[in-house]
Amino acid sequence: MAQKTGARPTVLPALALLPTLRGYKASWLAPDLAAGLTLVAIAIPEQMATAHLAGMPALAGFYAFIAGSLLFALLGPHRQMSVGADSTIAPVFAAGVAAVVATGAPAYAHLVSATAIAVGAILVVAGLLRLGWIADFFPLPVVTGLLAGIGVEILVKQLPTVLGLPGGGTTTVGRVRAVVDQFAKLNGWSLAIAVAVLTIVVAAEKVDHRIPGALIGVVGATAVVAAAGLKSHGVRVVPAVRAALPSFGLPSASPSQLLNLMAMVVTVAFLCVMQISATARSTSEGRARAGATDTSGAQTLAALASGRSPGDFNTNLVAVGAGSLLAGFAGSFAVDASPPRTAVLASAGARSQAAGLVATATVVAVLAFATGLLKDLPEATLGAILIFVATRLFHFGELRRVLRFGSFEFALVLITLVVVVFVGVEEGVVAAALLALAQRTRRSARPSDAILGREPGTDHWIPTDIGKPTEQVPGVLVYLVQAPLWYGNATHVIARISQALAPIEVRVLILDANGVSDIDYTGAKELEDFVSQLTTEGIIVAVARTSHAVHHDLKHSGLLEKIGPERLFASVEEAVKALAPSQAGAAGTAGAAG
Repeated sequence: MAQKTGARPTVLPALALLPTLRGYKASWLAPDLAAGLTLVAIAIPEQMATAHLAGMPALAGFYAFIAGSLLFALLGPHRQMSVGADSTIAPVFAAGVAAVVATGAPAYAHLVSATAIAVGAILVVAGLLRLGWIADFFPLPVVTGLLAGIGVEILVKQLPTVLGLPGGGTTTVGRVRAVVDQFAKLNGWSLAIAVAVLTIVVAAEKVDHRIPGALIGVVGATAVVAAAGLKSHGVRVVPAVRAALPSFGLPSASPSQLLNLMAMVVTVAFLCVMQISATARSTSEGRARAGATDTSGAQTLAALASGRSPGDFNTNLVAVGAGSLLAGFAGSFAVDASPPRTAVLASAGARSQAAGLVATATVVAVLAFATGLLKDLPEATLGAILIFVATRLFHFGELRRVLRFGSFEFALVLITLVVVVFVGVEEGVVAAALLALAQRTRRSARPSDAILGREPGTDHWIPTDIGKPTEQVPGVLVYLVQAPLWYGNATHVIARISQALAPIEVRVLILDANGVSDIDYTGAKELEDFVSQLTTEGIIVAVARTSHAVHHDLKHSGLLEKIGPERLFASVEEAVKALAPSQAGAAGTAGAAG
């Protein structure tokens, strides 16, 4: 078929099979190459540091980056998402596996790889079943506390590394106690290296986060250790990275071991879902903000929608899960989306996953030809990089906003953080989630309500307690319920209405259903009994502003027949005009005469 006139030329048409490379334009190649090389400068030290955090050899970190980047480029719809080893999930699966098999034991690496396969399978299945909505199920304070707790764990675990101490302990308290007990043995050279590297990373971040501060620190620290012979002064270095092709296969793990790891596996998968969602959301919002100044409104909305639509998000889950599967079969560990690396790609101008492929190819080249340059890399350097990462998990601005918003939400943050640090990540997530659900259920079971009054000179009915003048119509009570009517709150809501009716002479009760999204069977039955009681007392009941769903529930419960279809009104004012005692009396007289 002839090419359409005016169509822009593409490069490498075969790559059009990749979701983000369809319609690839020649003008994208230069920014993708530059962004890919920028990513490599950040990813190499970061992947080594994350492997160190996971208790795995540095080579496993490179395998994780290659597997995650390659599979996401093949399957993922997001044009700029970076996938690979991630420090958010590494301490979680490392601690979980270490509870079953000691770190460094021959079986440890096998169980870590088995975990990667299990996590990958869960993400793929979740994506295929379109379960991405799970990412919205946990409140933001829980997520904030969870990340802060993981940050504390990373910080505590790296203290012995940056201080040049042997370390010890299996809990947070035990690790801190071990550092205190061993502090007299502190290695000044290791601490100096860590402080210098951390300073470089922080300074680079402040100047421009595209500056590879971590890589500068790695190169500089390695050169200093080699030139000054600091290994003879007790500075520990990373074990030599010997490049080799991965041995693909199914890792050895017994059914009992896998069963013991399932809670941790589900937790890691959940963390991945949250982080994939956060990564997609942050980059799409960034594109929308940037586009707000130079694109049309439609383009800005499209930027916001990209990466956030349910279809794209579920496909992202499948792509990241496939990366974990490949990493696990290659003897590495679970991968995740990385918000910082993705932000680097976005700010560097990456237009497609070609940037990720450039980074992947460069990492492969480093493994093939340049691993010897890492033989004098001090462990303190990786510890400093991880401490920097840990501080980034503390979202201090978010903590302040949560505190200003409400004490309960801030308590959720603190509870999650404390339980994660002192008990475990799984327990912290479960405890905070149960508290959040309990609070949400309590608020739904004891919903807000209000007596309404007419704003003078208008037909607007507003709550009487918001500081604006209102007037009442004699004999009429207008009552607003601001929640679904369900088995958990029906008795309470009816009791509240009864309390409002008690002190005044009421002939007409108008329920404003604008805040009622639905009524369940129990709620309908309780309301039906209440309407029957009011009818025997000569009180007319009407309902205003019902939604289609509430109308359906009233009809199918038989409550509509009890109230009377003619007593459903489109507005409160319409109901008042039709049923206020003077109008009702006139209508009744006319009806009797007829």
